Amino acid sequence: MGKVSLEGIEFHAFHGVFSEEKKLGNRFTVDIHVETDFKQAMLEDDLNETVDYSRIYQIAKSHMEEPVKLLEHLAHLMLQDILKVYPNLESIDIIIKKHNPALGGVVNYSVVKVSYPADYE
Repeated sequence: MGKVSLEGIEFHAFHGVFSEEKKLGNRFTVDIHVETDFKQAMLEDDLNETVDYSRIYQIAKSHMEEPVKLLEHLAHLMLQDILKVYPNLESIDIIIKKHNPALGGVVNYSVVKVSYPADYE
């Protein structure tokens, strides 16, 4: 088993419950970690034997472009699409941070983490 990760993917997007978030948007950071068997990729130098992280990035990007209310739902949608492309993954962790959420005080991030299979059992 091995881990393939994308960390610190940044987007400006319009997710949130409040009208101001939907209008002005906010900065988000996404981390995605997947565990898979990539032994053949290591031995054969073959991208088809592992997870193509450019595909993972495109999945994240496509969902960041479609506004939703909740980060939990957003992470779930990303996870579902990653599993469609890579159904044999052992695990997936998706962490989404909303920078400076409008809560009336100083908060660096609000953070949501969704994990497969843990959150799907």
